[in-house]
Amino acid sequence: MTQSELLAEQFDGTRQWTTILIADLKGDDWTFQPGEGLAHPLWLCGHLTSAQDSLVSVRCLGRPSTLPMGFAAHFPIGGPVKSAREHDYPPVDTVLSTMKETHPRTLEAIRGMSDSLLAEAAFGADGKTPHPYYRDKRGVISHASRHEAFHAGQIAMIRRLLGKPFLR
Repeated sequence: MTQSELLAEQFDGTRQWTTILIADLKGDDWTFQPGEGLAHPLWLCGHLTSAQDSLVSVRCLGRPSTLPMGFAAHFPIGGPVKSAREHDYPPVDTVLSTMKETHPRTLEAIRGMSDSLLAEAAFGADGKTPHPYYRDKRGVISHASRHEAFHAGQIAMIRRLLGKPFLR
């Protein structure tokens, strides 16, 4: 198994778990926040989709974003998450379809990366300065999978707060 195949397999396994966690969310479950400013499942799914596209397609491959215009702007990092009353988020169906369409493209892109490309330097958001945490693109892709696993844990906790059963 090549490095790119292993990274894609790990990333896909993490996404499969996220998909299981969100499968039975309905109605207001999507925008339930455990506290003011904390993430809700709708924001988390949009954020994961935006991060996946940004980290792999844009930062590692230098390609333009594949997301619909303005999609990522709804799911910024670095501050409190706005409630559904405070922000006009895209509909759940739009977020989920964008999430579903982005993932196979990302896996295909990862699988197409050579070992030499994976070993190339990773850059920050500006595309010029070194990435603050990862020295190479392999590290960025590995982080993308861990990032999703971290947020899947948040979704799992929200599920429990909503009274949904444990999964696993």
